[in-house]
Amino acid sequence: MIAGLGNPGPEYAHTRHNVGFDLIDTLAAKHNIKIDRAKHKARIGLGTIEGVGVALVKPLTFMNLSGQSLAPILREFGIKPDHLCVIADELDFPVGKVKMRPKGGSAGHNGHKSIIQSLGTDEYARIRVGIHSELRNETIDFVLSKFHPEERVDIDQAINLGIRGIETMVTDGVERALNVINEG
Repeated sequence: MIAGLGNPGPEYAHTRHNVGFDLIDTLAAKHNIKIDRAKHKARIGLGTIEGVGVALVKPLTFMNLSGQSLAPILREFGIKPDHLCVIADELDFPVGKVKMRPKGGSAGHNGHKSIIQSLGTDEYARIRVGIHSELRNETIDFVLSKFHPEERVDIDQAINLGIRGIETMVTDGVERALNVINEG
């Protein structure tokens, strides 16, 4: 299962906090997966990537409650947390920097805090996409702002790198995906 975190609603579309949703949407389009099911407070798309069955998920619970959506989906599909990959924004990374970890703590990200609490484990992969900017204003609304036009190229490249990593993870495992993303 591959989940992209974000906030629901058109007012949050393509904001910094929704880079996880953007990556899932781009991945779904590339692999002809329709995200057309509504269940457990999420939008879900079932399909294949490189011949392997996947579930693409966009929790609609708002970022800070993502675990309340993902935990029941994992249970329903019989997927263990070590077969989950979560894509989320990373405020501590510069715009466009992408890193993957096979497991670990929340690093202060409220979406990951919710997931770890709901699953009772931090044993799931995560892809972190940098959203920090030198152009950042110091308001609390920064993560809900849109990318500046000059940042969009870096974000599009980050999304494409994340997709290559996910495709590698699906076919060759997390360790190979770590190499693709972290050396990319």
